[in-house]
Amino acid sequence: MKFRYARHTNNLEKIVAFYTTILKLEILGEFKNHSEYDGVFLGHKNRDWHLEFTTSNEKAKHTFDEDDLLVFYALNQQEYDSIFVAISTNAIKIIEAKNPYWNENGIMFLDPDGFRIVLAKQF
Repeated sequence: MKFRYARHTNNLEKIVAFYTTILKLEILGEFKNHSEYDGVFLGHKNRDWHLEFTTSNEKAKHTFDEDDLLVFYALNQQEYDSIFVAISTNAIKIIEAKNPYWNENGIMFLDPDGFRIVLAKQF
């Protein structure tokens, strides 16, 4: 099985910049004016998952809570440190997670849409 997480956004350019600059994801593909939607696929080549962000004339209306998360597990200390430096360099605020597990095993911050992201250690 392959996995795609798709989300509509009002901030496509900011979202793409955030996920490529901070989390070091690559642009795997994109589309323009497909049934009035523009979108971008982000992830890493040769992996069985990716994120898709779309935008259209219809505004996104998100409802989420403190336990709705995207969790990214760093594969090694070097990857974790690289992302941590990008977070710090771009003055992204680290926030407290509701679930204490994430505070003990990673860091939490917000993407430009206000969704919670966890950078966790897998190694």
